[in-house]
Amino acid sequence: MARNLTQQLIEQHLVSGRMQAGEAVHLKIDQTLCQDATGTMVMLEFEALGLEKVKTELSAQYVDHNMIQADFKNADDHLFLQSAARKWGLWFSRPGNGISHAVHMACFGIPGKTLLGSDSHTCAAGSMGMLAMGAGGLQVALAMAGMPFSLTMPEIIGVEVTGKLPPWVSAKDVILEMLRRYDVKGGVNKIFEYYGPGLANLTAMDRHVIANMGQEMGATASVFPADEQVKNFLRQQGREQDYVEMKAEQGAGYDRRDSLDLSKLEPLIACPSSPGKVVTVRSVAGKPIYQSYIGSSANPGLRDFVVPAKMVDGRRISEQVSLDINPSSRQLLEEISRNGDLNRLLQAGARLHQTGCNGCIGMGQAPASGRISLRTVPRNFPGRSGTPEDQVYLCSPETATASALSGTITDPRDMDMEYPEFHEPETLQDMRPLMQPPRDFSKEVPVEIELVKGPNIQPLPEFEALAETITGPILLKAGSNVSTDEILPAGAEILPLRSNIPAISHYTFSRIDETFYQRATQHAGDSFVIGGENYGQGSSREHAAIAPRYLGVRAVIAVSMARIHRRNLINFGIVPLLFAKPEDLARLNQGDVLAVNDFPAQLKQGNQIVVQLAGGEILKVTHNMSEEEVSTVIAGGLINQVRKEHLIN
Repeated sequence: MARNLTQQLIEQHLVSGRMQAGEAVHLKIDQTLCQDATGTMVMLEFEALGLEKVKTELSAQYVDHNMIQADFKNADDHLFLQSAARKWGLWFSRPGNGISHAVHMACFGIPGKTLLGSDSHTCAAGSMGMLAMGAGGLQVALAMAGMPFSLTMPEIIGVEVTGKLPPWVSAKDVILEMLRRYDVKGGVNKIFEYYGPGLANLTAMDRHVIANMGQEMGATASVFPADEQVKNFLRQQGREQDYVEMKAEQGAGYDRRDSLDLSKLEPLIACPSSPGKVVTVRSVAGKPIYQSYIGSSANPGLRDFVVPAKMVDGRRISEQVSLDINPSSRQLLEEISRNGDLNRLLQAGARLHQTGCNGCIGMGQAPASGRISLRTVPRNFPGRSGTPEDQVYLCSPETATASALSGTITDPRDMDMEYPEFHEPETLQDMRPLMQPPRDFSKEVPVEIELVKGPNIQPLPEFEALAETITGPILLKAGSNVSTDEILPAGAEILPLRSNIPAISHYTFSRIDETFYQRATQHAGDSFVIGGENYGQGSSREHAAIAPRYLGVRAVIAVSMARIHRRNLINFGIVPLLFAKPEDLARLNQGDVLAVNDFPAQLKQGNQIVVQLAGGEILKVTHNMSEEEVSTVIAGGLINQVRKEHLIN
């Protein structure tokens, strides 16, 4: 039977399980990726495993998120990560080298490989024929230790791409169109595989934009073939020898199909405060803006900066607008400096920021209160920018630039100029010499490398196994589409505490209820959280599971859950439960006391759990955990399970 590309990638890495949608599979992981906001936890977890070195083909640690050094915390963590990379054999990318996803694709991406990252946008590498997925940091640490990655086999959605993008429409509009169709939860437990003649008109970096924001649909991964466009990209990076053709076999089938005619797309924009609230730019045109922001992991390509530079050439941005330029890598910054495009942007009035994630993760560049910010970033969850009640719109670089020039949201097709031409250069500067390579364990004289741990780096909390009976109040009743940014926020104040769980736990659910930490510590016992649909969407940061667990949360009951966060809950001993009937959510209120008797036994016996409510009522909920996941959550988390079963040697 003819296989699609996703099936080929999974089959080549399948350790156990069947490629049947809904079944548990275990995959060999070739490469791992960590960034500094999540990497400190990964390295602490890897340290706890007691291994001499990583066992993957390649692992890399990037510093791209926590770049603001307002005090010692971020700088200390950078030194810790550098020492950990040296100790265990990872590539290390220093602050300023660039955003992990763009740099990894340029330096290390290889068609046919699997990549697991402790950042949800690791899926961007699917743009070049890889099976790339985000996961919680603990699963990445275990992959670094040579253990297979477990997940539920997703449905594979085949998207046939035809046509060619019209002027003023770019790859960001393609993924916004997909979000308009699927919203932020329509891709959960699905892999989107793109194929068809239209792909010849999308460069590898165009595909990066689409694959990156596939995560915003909740997708497990997005997969593109490795074809001439990918070969051109690798040639440009001086790595043509790494090219391997990867494509679906003739006549391959899919679980479901969709189609996308590029020629029929128009400029789109996602309104506050969800990537799924997509409308046409013209439908919201005319609204005054405060900020236009270009550059992120979602739009990291050279064309995403060169086209705006040509648009503003000889012009000045509106006096009321801050045009923020965030270069995605040293390679890109060097190129736009050399070809004059950086100067064009600066002369137009743009502000240049350091190479990294910056305002996308709330590290500076927060917009003014009550003002609109247009951004080429992947997410606009409430408050993520650093401004409460922010008004962040997601759009293409063309729309962001046209709007910066006019001072209002503007469809770029309404500009009085021809669409700028852009052609990828034949070669770009190799970034690998700027990175610290892993030490060669086969040649180097054995030496004990000490981890550099500043005072803010604290040990991982120890969590006990699941008790027979869990009784406690509902400490929080949340709505639908609650993001990990709302469970445990990012930003310049909070993220520097990422390696200190007791300290960062103070901010748990603070964007939803500022009293949560106080109430949790006053209760000082087991508790529950309940929510609506798509609970835990967004970032892969496992702090959004560790901090609630540290504060006593033992179960979350929701209508549905995002893939990565659901697994993070399991990894740290929080039981993910689902309402058997969505309408049962209305039966529960914050403050209600719940009890689950014989909890471990109920989990082992089947997928239905009986919850006792005050007054003697009974609520039946379900779970969709595999046998392995049930064992993990009963053990109190994955670290306990690994130690118990001696899985690492």
